[in-house]
Amino acid sequence: MKSLTTPVRTAHPTSIYFPRRVCRAHQISGFSHIEVLIATVLMTISLLPAMDALKTGLLGSVIHRESVEIHYHLQAKLEQVLAEPVSLLETAAVDAADPAIASSYSEAPGTNRRRLVYISRYDGDDQDGDHFTDTDAGLIWVRVELEGTALSVETLITQAF
Repeated sequence: MKSLTTPVRTAHPTSIYFPRRVCRAHQISGFSHIEVLIATVLMTISLLPAMDALKTGLLGSVIHRESVEIHYHLQAKLEQVLAEPVSLLETAAVDAADPAIASSYSEAPGTNRRRLVYISRYDGDDQDGDHFTDTDAGLIWVRVELEGTALSVETLITQAF
């Protein structure tokens, strides 16, 4: 049995009407300033690399979007050229003495993101190692490239007989 002289701890010392016993574990009711400071520093240190990772991801998405836009820009020009009658493309291919010279289907100089179109007859069986000599009848090579870059799309077409 406890003695009556032992003081009773209360939650609020001014509460004289309803004294409650408080366990020693509940006497500390919050974080100290040092604990809050340490937690803030640790969170800041761990967030910096995470933010850098997000920045890299955002830059990657911008680069991807630009490359997709360029691809569709080139593909649209290729589809525009392929919509021409094959007889006109055959004439342009015969007129092109060198496949490295852009054809009349290219966009005008000074155009933003200018697309160059190359058309040539093509050697399908390639016996001599050069695809542009000893050409096969009806086989046409079309290439569309973005001026000043190595980005391009190309295809082979043939006239359906």
